[in-house]
Amino acid sequence: MTCDLTDKTFTDETAARAQFEKMRWPDGPICPHCGTIDEATELHGESTRAGLYKCRACQKPFTATMGTLYEKSHIPLHKWLLATHLMTASKKGISAHQLWRMLGFGSYRTAWFMAHRIREGMRELFPEDTSPLGGEGKTVEIDETFVGGLEKNKHRNKRKHAGTGGAGKEAVFSLIERKGRVRSHHVTEVSAKTLRPILQAHVDAATFIMTDEGGAAKKIGSEFERHGSVNHGIGEYVPGDIHINTAEGYFSVFKRGIYGTFHHVSQQHLKLSGRV
Repeated sequence: MTCDLTDKTFTDETAARAQFEKMRWPDGPICPHCGTIDEATELHGESTRAGLYKCRACQKPFTATMGTLYEKSHIPLHKWLLATHLMTASKKGISAHQLWRMLGFGSYRTAWFMAHRIREGMRELFPEDTSPLGGEGKTVEIDETFVGGLEKNKHRNKRKHAGTGGAGKEAVFSLIERKGRVRSHHVTEVSAKTLRPILQAHVDAATFIMTDEGGAAKKIGSEFERHGSVNHGIGEYVPGDIHINTAEGYFSVFKRGIYGTFHHVSQQHLKLSGRV
């Protein structure tokens, strides 16, 4: 799909449907009822909705959107495709208000609903992928970050301590597989006691673990047979292939999304899993 926002895929319903069918069915229509490939007839008629097919094998009707997050929606497909493109192409995220302005809807609630539905669809991309990160010949970088405003900007009753080095902030511990998956956890404190069970549960023992000089991360990382660390305090960042730049970049994009787009993230939404 082109990145040109004036492309007909994003402005014309017929073009959007044709593009979506081409993307979902490169070898011809696939019946979601019986799985038969390219054995369907497109139905036409004054009372027939556009894009409706009938399987010749099982005689059941279906459309390209059946089984997708666009199914049973009264929102035009070209609006859905534009919203999906904007959300996936916006590296630092896009707010529902921005979607509302760009999609031209009369209701903010519609854009809000679309944003949540698209995120849910992306969250379920890899539901079965619970295997350990890393493995033989692979590297996982581990690091933590703290999320929250400056202490001086907070009401005194809101101030608290959450983890070593993160006064008044929420701690997030991330496991970043180079050129692979990311799993993050909102933790009550950054200590070997809280981080060790996470590392042991999610990372293969044969993995090459990379850490910085931080006490807790370095301590649990050194328990792996293969471990490398960098000392940022003395200006050491990339000695050979040992670094945590992937983790630093991941956190950087995340923080820019908060500062420039979302402004605030509640505790229950600090689980930041995905892929890099």
